[in-house]
Amino acid sequence: MTTTNQTRYVLVWRKTRLEELVGRFNTWPQAQFYLEHNQADPSDYLAEHDLYRQRVQEIEQVLKARGRFQSLSRQYLPSFQFGPDDVVVVIGQDGLVANTLKYLDGQPVIAINPDPQRWDGILLPFETKDLNSVISTVSKGQSTVNEITFAQARTNDGQTLLAINDLFIGPKSHTSARYSLTWDGQTEQQSSSGIIVSTGFGSTGWFASVLAGAVGVMKETGTQNHPLQGGFDWSAPKLQFAVREPFPSRTSSTSLVFGEVSLNKPLSLESMMPENGVIFSDGVENDYLLFNSGCRVTIGLAEKRGRLVTG
Repeated sequence: MTTTNQTRYVLVWRKTRLEELVGRFNTWPQAQFYLEHNQADPSDYLAEHDLYRQRVQEIEQVLKARGRFQSLSRQYLPSFQFGPDDVVVVIGQDGLVANTLKYLDGQPVIAINPDPQRWDGILLPFETKDLNSVISTVSKGQSTVNEITFAQARTNDGQTLLAINDLFIGPKSHTSARYSLTWDGQTEQQSSSGIIVSTGFGSTGWFASVLAGAVGVMKETGTQNHPLQGGFDWSAPKLQFAVREPFPSRTSSTSLVFGEVSLNKPLSLESMMPENGVIFSDGVENDYLLFNSGCRVTIGLAEKRGRLVTG
């Protein structure tokens, strides 16, 4: 990639906890009263807010000095039109990086950790002081970029949903899901609390917690760990599915509860729930596809891939 007049630098940021509280309570004094009433420390919210806003301003100065610039709040990501030559800078946390990648189509993402003392920043390899040199490396096409495999759900009526971390297919509330599952040439009817399908990028999150629970139960038999507990590579051309709390009965089986999804081995599900069945991605419950009786969904690898600058 070379720097041209077409290059636009897009800074993606999010509201701080303080700003969200002010939005809820209208003023900071009212939000502060609420925190103190609940024995929470307002000074922590202030310190976090002040440092984050300072880092945002520092990044804006760097990017404006380099050319075309756009500041973008997280809430406008779904409707924003990214250009093919954009360079996207995200000022963390990790979740904002993952959320941003879903709306891109190959543009490189530079992720900044605004507060390394507060955030581990697994997806935030850089600090503000690194930004100039990282942009120069990206502009010369000399940066190290990790490609990230996405998951995709496609229903029989043509709706699609992308996931960078994981997909959940199951009940909208805390009830049992009824469905037919087809994988690797086998089909069975199941009753469970839902299915998690994880990418490598998300394999140290929800998927890892499912494995941890299973291994914890099995420790009584001598099983100490699972080879995927530490996750798998972000760019691996595969997904992993796990059925949560599968229930054996006269009409439901539990033999297809864990497996690998690849280009040649998709996962297919057909809903047997008259209502309250959903498919959502990356933990965002209010953005979902309905998964009710008559709906069939195929889970596989998406053509789109993310690009996260790591060096």
